[in-house]
Amino acid sequence: MNQAVIKYLSVIGTATWQTFVMVLFSTLFSVIIGFPLGVYLCTSDPANGLHPQKAVNQVLSIIINILRAIPFVILVILLFPFTRLVVRTAIGTKASIVPLTIAAAPFVARVIESSLKEVDPGVIQAARAMGSTNFQIIFKVLIPEAMPSIVNGITLTVINLIGYSAMAGTVGGGGLGDVAIRYGYQRYRVEYMLGSVAIILILVEIIQVLGTHISNKMQAKR
Repeated sequence: MNQAVIKYLSVIGTATWQTFVMVLFSTLFSVIIGFPLGVYLCTSDPANGLHPQKAVNQVLSIIINILRAIPFVILVILLFPFTRLVVRTAIGTKASIVPLTIAAAPFVARVIESSLKEVDPGVIQAARAMGSTNFQIIFKVLIPEAMPSIVNGITLTVINLIGYSAMAGTVGGGGLGDVAIRYGYQRYRVEYMLGSVAIILILVEIIQVLGTHISNKMQAKR
């Protein structure tokens, strides 16, 4: 195996690992932040929430909508000072996790809210009739019933984060996007561009198939 092939495999392998790390941790953190926000958005809905709170619900909805509306590349730049404060650097794989998390958390919140609102109101009413508290309804009725839909939503979030991680490469975030820009575009090395794109497509397909399989399994057990 010649040196060119070894270098190619090393660069692509390192970039793939960086992308995996960025997507894994940003998914984890965005779910930790977005899940309770989504639950709160659903339960505080002034129309049919378990505990309506119109003012707070509307303010939170506006904040989430604003964050979702900001293009990711612009968000990365806006968050440079905050990213430096959190991880002491604004570039690299570790730094990219911060804007990726902040970009994905509002999306996760909306996914969770939408999934919970899809639960049959009759199931909730039945739980109320049996004397269940709001806490019990949320954790024993709403979330279990909505879990297949939630899994599909999280799958979509992961796929979006893979795309975002590639964009993070344009501003020094590392990963496959960085390889595609630095080697594929700037140095006219088509093999690096094609390799990066191929791995991103494979990752997306694997995540989609896995997420759909898990969701279908949960749906079949209900």
